[in-house]
Amino acid sequence: MSQEVVGPVESAVGYVLKQAAVSLRGAMDVALRPLGLTVPQYACLELLGQRPGLSNAELARGAFVTRQSMNVVLRGLEERGLVTRPAAAPRGRELPTELTSTGREQLHTASVAVRRVEKRMCRGLNSSQQQVLLEALTSCVRNLAED
Repeated sequence: MSQEVVGPVESAVGYVLKQAAVSLRGAMDVALRPLGLTVPQYACLELLGQRPGLSNAELARGAFVTRQSMNVVLRGLEERGLVTRPAAAPRGRELPTELTSTGREQLHTASVAVRRVEKRMCRGLNSSQQQVLLEALTSCVRNLAED
């Protein structure tokens, strides 16, 4: 019986993709630390900046964390005055979250820092190569979601 093997990890797409993700996360941690933000906190702010009113569950999915973790993230952002949530749910159990003006300012500063990291990561790739990379990664995500 023939068995397919991955081969050297350095030439396995999944391994290199994970290596890139870990490197990106580390660089984002370093860039966000002076702002007092974690990557999940930044992701939450970015999501709210683009789609105000998201619920805890929607934010958790978008930031790739559990709902319980997102509760902790939101509490911390709320205590710092970066987001606001109503005391009672306007419908169902969902508490829509909004950025405060301070949150929007913090998001802008954080977005600039994260964009610098992304530019550094893509150094040496022209815009068409970046587009091909984006399309290839999107295709990978879609292929795995189909299963």
